[in-house]
Amino acid sequence: MDTLKILLGATVALLLGALAVSYQNSKHATAGDADKEKAEILLKIEELRLEQEKMKMDRERLAQEVASRPAAPAAEPSQIAALQQQIVDLQSEKEKAERDAETADREAAFVGGKMLEGRDQEARRARMIRDALLIARVKEWVVDPKHGNFATIEVLMPDNVQPGATLCIRRNTGILGRLKVGEISIEGAIANPLGEFSEAMPQAGDELILEPPF
Repeated sequence: MDTLKILLGATVALLLGALAVSYQNSKHATAGDADKEKAEILLKIEELRLEQEKMKMDRERLAQEVASRPAAPAAEPSQIAALQQQIVDLQSEKEKAERDAETADREAAFVGGKMLEGRDQEARRARMIRDALLIARVKEWVVDPKHGNFATIEVLMPDNVQPGATLCIRRNTGILGRLKVGEISIEGAIANPLGEFSEAMPQAGDELILEPPF
């Protein structure tokens, strides 16, 4: 039973109660007054009934309007599948972008580490060349087209300069080239170049050292 019927029933019950009371009071009132009051109560009951009918009709009309509205078209299976595939593709692209970014970070760190390591090795090499013990010094660089170029050297540490020994030509913190010791005398020694000199030719005053353990 809906709320409207409950309220209407309660109202009718009250009106009927009032009608009964009026009937009891009619014993002390005139017949015309009783009939008039009875007619008023019956009129109110009829008005309530009509109001109930109107509300019922309005409710039924509203229900019909709602039922007659066209339903939203359901998505086609192909459309649902396409949307699901788009979601999968977007997720795959996101994961690929994350992997690419991670790989780029690792590569950047690796390259940066190699660069630092390379600079460290170069600095270490330059330091070892600079700190190497001075063994001899070039007195003169002789260019002889007939017998080949050679250097006359001043021996500073005879114990380390023996025939056949290899000495490096130090200039600043780099090695210009290498010489192989030949004849040794009291005046000094003769040394022949090992390979070509690509940057510059030896000259008087260049320092000779034993090759550092790079």
